[in-house]
Amino acid sequence: MNDKKQYAKVPSSRLSRLAKLGSLATKVASSMVAEGAKQLAAGHRPKMSELILTPTNVKRVADQLADLRGAAMKVGQLLSMDGGDLLPPQLTELLSRLQANAKPMPISQLNHSLEQQWGCDWQQQFSQFSFYPIAAASIGQVHKATTQDGRLLALKIQYPGINKSIDSDVNNVAMLLNISGLVPKQIDISELLNEAKKQLHAEADYLLEAQYVKQYRQLLASDTRYVLPNIADDLTTEHILAMTFVGGIDVDKLVDQPQTVRDHVIELAFSLMFREVFEFRLVQTDPNFANYRYDIETQQLVLLDFGATRVYSEVIAEGYRQLMTGAVIDDQPQMLAALKQIGFLSQPIEPQAQQALLALCVQACEPLRYQGKYDFGQSNMMRRIRDVGSQLSMKQGYWHTPPADAVFLHRKLGGLYLLAAKLKARVDIHKIFLSHIIE
Repeated sequence: MNDKKQYAKVPSSRLSRLAKLGSLATKVASSMVAEGAKQLAAGHRPKMSELILTPTNVKRVADQLADLRGAAMKVGQLLSMDGGDLLPPQLTELLSRLQANAKPMPISQLNHSLEQQWGCDWQQQFSQFSFYPIAAASIGQVHKATTQDGRLLALKIQYPGINKSIDSDVNNVAMLLNISGLVPKQIDISELLNEAKKQLHAEADYLLEAQYVKQYRQLLASDTRYVLPNIADDLTTEHILAMTFVGGIDVDKLVDQPQTVRDHVIELAFSLMFREVFEFRLVQTDPNFANYRYDIETQQLVLLDFGATRVYSEVIAEGYRQLMTGAVIDDQPQMLAALKQIGFLSQPIEPQAQQALLALCVQACEPLRYQGKYDFGQSNMMRRIRDVGSQLSMKQGYWHTPPADAVFLHRKLGGLYLLAAKLKARVDIHKIFLSHIIE
């Protein structure tokens, strides 16, 4: 576990991060030339995407973005959670690799970061500190520690320079996508990338996340089905989030648990999401499985990460209530009005495209429409949504960049669907949905 090969220094300067991406582009281009020559010699005229998305390049890009961490890795995660309706399936597969844990930074780099935040004598505050992280992700890594006064904590420590590299990282990844031709020319993703920058700046502000944790603790204070950590204010800084350590099993590790346990986890997750949208109008939009744990003894869902929390206006929240209700009762005029309210039809759209969009919404609301326990394990809904969305995005004049609020919420919903499928849950989502929209 402590093998030095497990560690990778985080490039912290803009120049070093740009150099990494530049060398990646050169390697990908060289590989494309070689692959193109090979296919032409075999009498095959390959497409640009076929040359880029070879298994070697897929691994090369995924590994490089994972080494960069920060926004370069995170923007890949954002795009990969789009449900496949924006990018070619091979690229979605590539980006989905970035959902996995990143390599932790070396202990020397970690210690330097801790000295900058807490001072050179920081170790005096702890009776125990584990230098190897219990988790490493795109923006920071998590360490377990015990303070001198006996508090068992989880410390989220941000990678150095990540907050300063967000804008340039996003711009560089966007440039790679555009140059490669992987994003169709008719699709303007600039608005989404600007929103990604805003979201990532918010996620890199651990003082803001601490406030969201406190806010959620208040909102869920009377709901004993959920457990959240407490913030240790004395050790929390802009780049270190100190929280009480909360146990439980990672939700994606529950696959061998009894059906009742798996079903209960998904019931709790969907119930919370509907409350977030319709009641709190505050949504934790990151669907990463690592953000949730489950305590089998107490039957509580543990909520761990609030960096990607997003405030939703009453107009948008009500739009989604009307859209989902319209899908459930087969009221297409209501769905159309709701889509306009959310901001989907802000640009001219062909009638056939309008119908295709409505059909896509109906597919996405299938678990809400189904009366009885929906069997996620037997459903091919995600593949159907991906197929319909892919066709919609590739037709001239059909695709328009969705509003950012929609992208982040759909990312959350899609993540819950993926978790439900992984756990082969059978849950009455229709009943849960109705309980949250009937006053």
